[in-house]
Amino acid sequence: MTEIEHSHDFCELVIVTKGSAMHMLEGNPFPVTAGDVFLLQGHQKHYFYDRTNLDLINIMYDPERIDLPENELRCMPGYCAMFMLEPNYRRQHRFASRLHLKRVPLARVERLSDEMELECEGHEPGREVALRAKLMELMVYLSRAYTNSDTTEAHALLRVGNVIGALENDFSRDWKLDELLEIAHMSRSNLMRVFRKATGQTPIEYLVRLRIQKAMDMLRNTDLSITEIALEVGFNDSNYFTRQFRRILGESPRVFRQTKA
Repeated sequence: MTEIEHSHDFCELVIVTKGSAMHMLEGNPFPVTAGDVFLLQGHQKHYFYDRTNLDLINIMYDPERIDLPENELRCMPGYCAMFMLEPNYRRQHRFASRLHLKRVPLARVERLSDEMELECEGHEPGREVALRAKLMELMVYLSRAYTNSDTTEAHALLRVGNVIGALENDFSRDWKLDELLEIAHMSRSNLMRVFRKATGQTPIEYLVRLRIQKAMDMLRNTDLSITEIALEVGFNDSNYFTRQFRRILGESPRVFRQTKA
């Protein structure tokens, strides 16, 4: 499939371990070389051509089926930048915002990938758990590596990743837009544009939905009152919390607790 245009409905983490090639992605050509690591999201048409001693590791996964801890992962600016932002900005940045690993960290990634392959081939009890754990270890390692990227384009994505990470780490805080602009070191218009392109939402809407998600977990798993939950996740007014909950989920927190508990 490497040389034939194709797409799929899962994510594909591509690790270039040797050689070079041109990568045609959604009609746009990008050069790739040993050390490049990038994520292909579902339904993206792509193929490789002009290959020279090209070796790849492809790790394919469906995040909806393996229940990745997205909330914890999004607390890392490097994860936000590499796994959420970079795929959307690849064309604009001409692939310059990709992660590129030097020899030693690439060897570490290859070793983790080899361990995953052995688990796949071994059919030992618990291999699904082991594979999921190794995938998360790999994601954390790559996210940390992305934080140390030295390209201008990567730094731009990391600034927005810092905002997402700050919101995820302290979602109950009474955030002001000026504080987010200071974290990002970006103008208001630039942050709004980049953030919306990456997430489909404004920073404040992202925060509201994040709080509602946290509230859903508490409604399922605690006996706290709706007012207590509203305050716990960062809403100062329980009536406003209920209105936002109903707007996003189509039902009140009380009905949600009765039907989902």
